[in-house]
Amino acid sequence: MALFAIPKVLQGPEELSVDGPKVIKTFHVFGFKINFTETVVLEWIVIGIILLTAFLLTRNLKVRNVSKRQAVAEMAVEAITNLVRDTMGKRWLWFTPYIASVFCFSIFGSLISLLGVRAVTSDFSVLLSWAAVTFILITATKIRYGGVGGYLKGFVDPIPVMLPINILSEVSTPAAMALRHFGNIAGGSIIMGLIYYGLSNLSHMIRLQVPVLTVGIPAVLSLYFDLFSDFMQAFIFIMLTMVFISNAGPAEDEAPQAN
Repeated sequence: MALFAIPKVLQGPEELSVDGPKVIKTFHVFGFKINFTETVVLEWIVIGIILLTAFLLTRNLKVRNVSKRQAVAEMAVEAITNLVRDTMGKRWLWFTPYIASVFCFSIFGSLISLLGVRAVTSDFSVLLSWAAVTFILITATKIRYGGVGGYLKGFVDPIPVMLPINILSEVSTPAAMALRHFGNIAGGSIIMGLIYYGLSNLSHMIRLQVPVLTVGIPAVLSLYFDLFSDFMQAFIFIMLTMVFISNAGPAEDEAPQAN
């Protein structure tokens, strides 16, 4: 457990601590310890929220006289489709469901912290799993268009001495994507925790019966750390995903026609 070194005068009855996700149950499988954490439970809750939202927005679709609910759904689908088309090109439109899923999971996984629980995206293993899937898609795209030989040959381009650097660059791609997202979300959560903790102790120091300082200031700051920052990190993650995958294949005018 990591503890912040906060001046003693600011410490109240409890210390502010920063821990990983709570372990609900530990399993031992073939000598390996597998932790069932609160992140897993929250992930399923987020999945349920996304499925429920999609169900409510797509019920009773009509061609004419569409409802406001359907109009919102159509605007969302059109926006993500145009984003994929403009970023990756028309031949990559089949990636739209994956990009939309990652974006929605990132948004809801971060905003769930507004309910007073730990953000799903503040668990590094979650971001690393998303980045690993993207890495697999990048590799599969390179092999699809260049073959296994072309993929392996890319590690010694432009000269063989670049082999170690190219391997490091390839392996660091998923780690860099995961760390970028995780660092910003987790950092924002820690900053908000410090602010709330500091204001609570300040209220205690000036002998306020009710910690009124924790009512307004954290709420204003959360507009950035809990809303704007979450949307920005989700957007940056899917943009990196689209750029890396599309760059793994040839330019659109050079790509072979699909059968």
